[in-house]
Amino acid sequence: MRKSRFTEAQIIGMIKEQEAGMPAAEVCRRHGLSTATFYKLKAKYGGMEVSEAARLKALEDENAKLKRLLADTMLDNVVLKDLLGKN
Repeated sequence: MRKSRFTEAQIIGMIKEQEAGMPAAEVCRRHGLSTATFYKLKAKYGGMEVSEAARLKALEDENAKLKRLLADTMLDNVVLKDLLGKN
């Protein structure tokens, strides 16, 4: 997955600027991103504080790690079943 140009703190700052009354188009122009990207980030980070965003990132990383572990375990299980089935 591509890494964002902006940190969670910067993204939350942009959202707070827009919520404070600045038009979304102006926020996008100032920070150099498209309105579609802004609204996508707002959907993900809207209503969060920086600490909550950091916790979300940590949970997403942990979830990805657990999914990889599960996939490896399932693959090992399939290989063992194939070996036992052939003997």
